[in-house]
Amino acid sequence: MFTEQGPTVRELAVQALSSTEHGYDLLAPKFDHTPYRTPDRVLDAVTDEVRRLGPFDTGLDVCCGTGAGVGVLRQLCRERVVGVDFSAGMLAQARAAFPPEGERPAAEGPAGEAPVAEGPAVDWVRADARSLPFAPAFDLALSFGAFGHFLPAERFGLFAEVYGSLRPGGQFVFPIGAPPPVGSRAYWSLLGFDAAMRVRNALWRPRFVMYYRTFRLGDVLEDLTRAGFVVRLKPLNELGRRPDGSPRARLVVATRE
Repeated sequence: MFTEQGPTVRELAVQALSSTEHGYDLLAPKFDHTPYRTPDRVLDAVTDEVRRLGPFDTGLDVCCGTGAGVGVLRQLCRERVVGVDFSAGMLAQARAAFPPEGERPAAEGPAGEAPVAEGPAVDWVRADARSLPFAPAFDLALSFGAFGHFLPAERFGLFAEVYGSLRPGGQFVFPIGAPPPVGSRAYWSLLGFDAAMRVRNALWRPRFVMYYRTFRLGDVLEDLTRAGFVVRLKPLNELGRRPDGSPRARLVVATRE
């Protein structure tokens, strides 16, 4: 898809006719060569903004996929980072990208001292984000590009699970883009994709849940508040502004008090 290393049309079709979990197992080896991976500029903008909210000891990447968010957390957390996903295929790719400490290249230490491994320890957990297996253990949780896989009725439960995984004072952060202008090419593209997905799920089983227009900011803020979070928004200025001066993307910062 768009590159020689990406999936073919046939591979995407097979994935789209699978369940959400199995579809991502199939896509996993080529996922990072598709437009579905969160762009580095978004990861960098979030990293820069969240760094100002720290420091953090422990971090959780919710629906980690191939580990892009884990890479962010390793820059922000001092002790331990955990990636959780329900796709065994995506976790396998993530493990390969972030090998265990003993297999990681070591950084050069001060003169006369042994090299030291860089970054916090990384663990991987296979679990459904709607039922996270964690006690309140994390200072920071984040997620990139996964919320379209949850139906609106599931969103409050998902947020409640993240809330229960955070220590008091812990923060749940994620970027959210401004909706495209009504009538624009992006608007019609997303509308058409969601309509096609609804038809597919009405006619075919198992379902593949992926919608772009169900994660509306107002509804998201309401569900976060219902789950117990105190929420604020921060503009991601590195990602630019729209013609009316509003930010193209914001960082949602939800705090467990």
